Amino acid sequence: MPCVRSSKGVLRANGGELLIMKVLGINGSPRIGGNTDILLDKVLEGAGSKGAEIEKVILNKLKFSPCQECEGIGDDGECVIHDDMHELYKKIKDADILVLASPVFFGSLSAQTKMMIDRFQCVWHLKYMLSKDTGYRKKKAVFISVEGSKRNDFFENAKSIAKNLFATINADYQGELFCSGVGEKAGILNHPSCLKKAFELGVKLALSK
Repeated sequence: MPCVRSSKGVLRANGGELLIMKVLGINGSPRIGGNTDILLDKVLEGAGSKGAEIEKVILNKLKFSPCQECEGIGDDGECVIHDDMHELYKKIKDADILVLASPVFFGSLSAQTKMMIDRFQCVWHLKYMLSKDTGYRKKKAVFISVEGSKRNDFFENAKSIAKNLFATINADYQGELFCSGVGEKAGILNHPSCLKKAFELGVKLALSK
């Protein structure tokens, strides 16, 4: 699976090794080096500065199909489509903190992000229809997003879908970072306050208990 591992943090205490938080960032933007990508990197940079193990996955580089609403879905929560999503399921399961990043497209999430979320239908079925343990341990999650307009309702719409995912995978929603009025590629670099907030969010997540 194509991904970017930025750093792996290990704290040493009393001569032993104490593994610290794993922070997984998921970039749902098709534009590498764009605003969403830069903002996500800042969050991960902040987390990494406090010793967290950080990793970034770029959805647009993965090979996976949209949900096919398969007949006869199993009762084990496993998707029957075998593609790059299966490794992503594992990465999300293993993470302590999930940072989901998506630009706003047509008042909602990007197609890449929504396609990934739809592939959790198998987990949703297991949790809500069969009332079984999904295997997703408790974690924390945040949502970050950028849009070219200044429509707060667009952010809220996108957030509602992201929160549905977080609830399904047993992730407590810790908040969001929204930056509006940023359309041109890398235009977020002209908004230092957003970059500062992103870094501070990463620090806060890494230090959270």
